Amino acid sequence: MKEHAENPIPPSDSVLHKTLMQAVAAGDRQAFEQLYRLTSPRLFAVALRMLRRHAWAEEVLHDCYLTVWNRAASYNAALSSPMTWLTHIVRNRAIDWLRGADNQHLALEEEMQDALVEEYSQPLLHLEQDGEAKKLAECLGHLPPEQRQSLVLAYYQGLSHSEVSDHLQQPLGTIKSWIRRALDHLKSCVGL
Repeated sequence: MKEHAENPIPPSDSVLHKTLMQAVAAGDRQAFEQLYRLTSPRLFAVALRMLRRHAWAEEVLHDCYLTVWNRAASYNAALSSPMTWLTHIVRNRAIDWLRGADNQHLALEEEMQDALVEEYSQPLLHLEQDGEAKKLAECLGHLPPEQRQSLVLAYYQGLSHSEVSDHLQQPLGTIKSWIRRALDHLKSCVGL
């Protein structure tokens, strides 16, 4: 077989990402910029899928790349591919974001704005649902954090139990148990 010198085989994304990670660890800003351009669309999609809000996903992505810049030297190519390492950072940061009290405050502000718009469009329906929504929010607040997060990921983020298990890095049986207990609590708390 004759090799074509004029058409060299391009390096795989993983090899290129590893090379860029090494350069970023050495403080190379151009390598960091190139790594960002190559990986940010996929990582933004991960953040957006988890957070469901464009502004939050952008904020999380920004924080993640600051972490990458500051901790690139801690990346170990023997343990994972660069994309796996980067995705892990994004997922963990998104989970932290969902848990954060400051972000819950922002979410409440956005929900209040949405509620105001809804209030003027359907006042009677809104009045009926207002009490139920408050009761549900109160009941959710009484759940242990792991149960609440599992429930939110499954029912508000639309993740399957397996995806929640992967996301939280917990056994599938544990996730199913947390969700079942959370639903049982909500049923009794709300009065169904």
